[in-house]
Amino acid sequence: MPTTPALDVALLGEMMVLLVADRAGPLEDAQGFLKRTAGAETNVAIGLARLGLRVGWASRLGDDSFGRWLLAQMRAEGVDCRHVALVPGTRSGFMLKGRVDGGGDPPIEYHRAGSAASRMGPGDLPAGWPAPARHLHATGVFPAISASALACQQEAVRRQRAAGGTVSFDPNLRPALWPSTEAMRTGINALAAQAHWVLPGLEEGRLLTGQAAPEGIARWYRARGASLVVVKLGAEGAYFDDAAAGCGHVPGVPVDRVVDTVGAGDAFAVGVVSGLLEGLPVPQAVARGCALGACAVQVLGDTEGLPTRAQLAGCGTLQP
Repeated sequence: MPTTPALDVALLGEMMVLLVADRAGPLEDAQGFLKRTAGAETNVAIGLARLGLRVGWASRLGDDSFGRWLLAQMRAEGVDCRHVALVPGTRSGFMLKGRVDGGGDPPIEYHRAGSAASRMGPGDLPAGWPAPARHLHATGVFPAISASALACQQEAVRRQRAAGGTVSFDPNLRPALWPSTEAMRTGINALAAQAHWVLPGLEEGRLLTGQAAPEGIARWYRARGASLVVVKLGAEGAYFDDAAAGCGHVPGVPVDRVVDTVGAGDAFAVGVVSGLLEGLPVPQAVARGCALGACAVQVLGDTEGLPTRAQLAGCGTLQP
């Protein structure tokens, strides 16, 4: 096995096939579906790779047509997939997504129970991984799909911190995947407490911390060890609280038409994480996050709005 190259960012999580309905309305009325990719962690991996960062992804996929197609898509994006296995006798997850005229939240159905990724545990992490990466980005989705996946994510975060690398964490709540709201709060907040940068949405932060205002949510996570908290405020932009840069608000980027909000939070994470790793001041990194989120809501798929480095300046008033 060749030596793993140095990476900027490592990610761990499930990738699924996304089937998008060909028309607005209930999913049962769709006559056809467009095939896309989905997965909170892999959306971020694709976005970071398009901006030129060296990105590695670790996971398991079923050794089926979906799994082989997903792996080919990630390789085509330039993501290092040497730690992704196609597992015989298992299957890859998929999801159905409807369309909503005029934007809004589309109907979604997940079909991922028992998937190859959901069976992962700490013993499936590659030896020494993610130490070759200077940063680990994690979300609350992969830990929610099974108890073993939660333990796997906890071990990856522990290893990254022990190696002296940084960790970012997006709660990305999926309440239906957790056994209870309390179990979700406990699991998510334990992971957030080990992260250097925490990126909750406003409603997520309220549910997880009991704080109503962005300032209170940020203070709550800062008091538990985060050096930077960025609270996403949707169209209103984002609020940040940083140990060095202080606190502030970054306005959102207006868009003419919202097509699909799914994936906007992942695009926001791409902007913030890439900006911070490139040494941008916190307000500029958050501004990049707002701009990429605005790009994401104007397209149908989860990753179609993620720009390349050359396209970055077109996502709002940004410099490449």
